[in-house]
Amino acid sequence: MEKKSDNIQACKSKMELENRKKLSLTGVDEVMSFDDEKIVLNTILGKLKINGQGLKMNKLDVKNGDVIIEGHITSMIYSGKVKQKRRRINLKKLISR
Repeated sequence: MEKKSDNIQACKSKMELENRKKLSLTGVDEVMSFDDEKIVLNTILGKLKINGQGLKMNKLDVKNGDVIIEGHITSMIYSGKVKQKRRRINLKKLISR
């Protein structure tokens, strides 16, 4: 049996905003909180906070990671889970220069 997280990880994250009134998302892992002014989602790319007025989730398919939000969207902010490549620095090479 395939795990929910494996299914979501296999899909790509996509965001499509139409006229700041309809937001279609893929790659959503869970809905953390929502009301008519703020929706907080956990996605495969990190936490996504959506602010606006009259926000409604018209489609919620957490199994496949799809969400459609309608209302007047004023901002979208990602945070967390952004992995940056860290480079190792060889101190011996820096000192010998």
